[in-house]
Amino acid sequence: MFRKLDPDGVAMRPVTISVDGVAMAVEDGEPIAAVLLRVPPFTSRATPVGGAARAPYCMMGACFECLVEIDGETSTRSCMTRARHGMVVRRQATRPDPLRGIGV
Repeated sequence: MFRKLDPDGVAMRPVTISVDGVAMAVEDGEPIAAVLLRVPPFTSRATPVGGAARAPYCMMGACFECLVEIDGETSTRSCMTRARHGMVVRRQATRPDPLRGIGV
């Protein structure tokens, strides 16, 4: 669907992240949403009620279609989160548990 352009004379500084359990090299600091648009199934989450697939849309944090789990934190806007080495990204296939992680 999408691919990274390779600008002449600009070296990519690769880092390794995990997307749905698969390790991949990405550019340090690139938006996670951009990574998801290059990796099948090209989606970020499923809607909580109907399960419809959603993908990054506005790329500026306004629409919330790009929500994913990053390093265990659910409903994180992937367009506003930059890749860093060791990051673990999971697409949200179900509704996040609102009580998770608050000791209830």
